[in-house]
Amino acid sequence: MAWLRACDLIALVDGVPHAVDLGGVAVCLVRLGDELFAVHDECTHEAVALSEGDLEGCTIECWRHGSRFDLRTGMVMGPPAVEPVQVYATRVDAGEVFVHLPG
Repeated sequence: MAWLRACDLIALVDGVPHAVDLGGVAVCLVRLGDELFAVHDECTHEAVALSEGDLEGCTIECWRHGSRFDLRTGMVMGPPAVEPVQVYATRVDAGEVFVHLPG
């Protein structure tokens, strides 16, 4: 895969998860100040959209059972999940957000 356009940067509200579909891959984007994060938009404990969860700093919490993941690394920060969530590289070019999906 390559870099895929996700959305305009202005569409991302600081501290609010944003769901996008990139060619059939669900991605959760999070803008925190000048930082931009992208993780697979599915809790590894149960197939629930992380983009519907809550943020606390760089941690996103699944709304269903409370699993927490570090947006920077994808690592599990709290159970019941035990597997990390996939993290994707991001970049901004001319006000547009791009996400790199591995091939």
